[in-house]
Amino acid sequence: MTRKLFWDDSHLSKFEAQIVETLEINARQVVILDQTAFYPEGGGQPCDVGVLNGLMVEDVQTDNEKRILHFLAKGTALSAGDTVTGEINWQRRREMMQQHTGQHIISQAFFQLYGAETRGFRINDRLTEIDLTLELQPEEIEQAIVRAEELANSIIFDNREIRIHEVTPEEAARLPLRKESFITDCIRVIEIDGFDWSPCGGTHAKRTGEVGLIVVRAWERAKKMTRLHFVCGVRALDDYRLANKSAEAVALKLTVGREEIESSVVRLLDDNKRLSRRVRELSELAAKVEAAELLAATATVGDLRIVEKVFTDRDFDEAKLIAHRLVDEENVVALLAVREAEMVRLVFARSANVTADMNVLMKAACERLGGRGGGKPDFAQGGGTKIEELDVVMKAASAMAVV
Repeated sequence: MTRKLFWDDSHLSKFEAQIVETLEINARQVVILDQTAFYPEGGGQPCDVGVLNGLMVEDVQTDNEKRILHFLAKGTALSAGDTVTGEINWQRRREMMQQHTGQHIISQAFFQLYGAETRGFRINDRLTEIDLTLELQPEEIEQAIVRAEELANSIIFDNREIRIHEVTPEEAARLPLRKESFITDCIRVIEIDGFDWSPCGGTHAKRTGEVGLIVVRAWERAKKMTRLHFVCGVRALDDYRLANKSAEAVALKLTVGREEIESSVVRLLDDNKRLSRRVRELSELAAKVEAAELLAATATVGDLRIVEKVFTDRDFDEAKLIAHRLVDEENVVALLAVREAEMVRLVFARSANVTADMNVLMKAACERLGGRGGGKPDFAQGGGTKIEELDVVMKAASAMAVV
């Protein structure tokens, strides 16, 4: 079995080993070493990457026989018996250690404050997430996050020692473990001085200060649990830089100081609401005026006034608004079209006292236009791409409206 150097020293980045076996999996060479500092993916933590004799190690996994498999880049070749020098990507290892150790700290903070157990843990590309048995109201969860975050960061700022213990199941049963271990032989336990004991096979910092900072970014309800998304260490620094850059850019756009961004945005949103209301009012007024002009220019056919109009300078929402205002009057059928670059869109409407079925008219029109549409007896919309058929379609709809 491969000796796990990453368990002996999580800060070890270079090592020498002997290849005990080589395999080929999916056209890639895989090597098994007598000892390795490469952490294989597992327990929610991604694997290490790096090099062996200068050859890229792109993936590290554990197979069903508990062998640690080092997947090399395609086109490389090493032989059993070779002595190799390995080097892990230290920047990635440090990032993973910060996230994993940070998870132990934030999980214990929630357990200590609220009795919430961690049921799931994953280090993703940008964020780390845990699933907690935390059942609180949304506003209570926000408060809980603040309290747990403060406790977790106080543990980090204390720079407490982190110790590794290898114990038997009987010894483990006497320890204040945050979660139960189901391993039946030697159990690896991570102790954060005076704060947390947890069975774990991942790589961890030697002192809590290495984690740097924990920041909870967001939370959501998932699988009947509370899922937290957070960042630690270098990820927290990257997150701060991005947020700071965004804040500076917004402040510059608003020509205010960063501390005034929130109040300025609130003011802009209020102004936008007022302007939106004013635009709607003006649009309604414009639609009434245009509807009145169209009605004035429309002849009566029997008891009906059939308003037939093709717009080239209106958007579809404006056409629908005009249609509604037209049929506010009695005995009106509105047959409106908006001609666009590659299609035509239709809106048909009728007054409440008119019996013509706009849905029937629309389906017939759209079939001829090579499109789709429909709606209710008093209002329907649709369209199609056969713009050349528009004149015929409008005349046919007008004829059907008076039948």
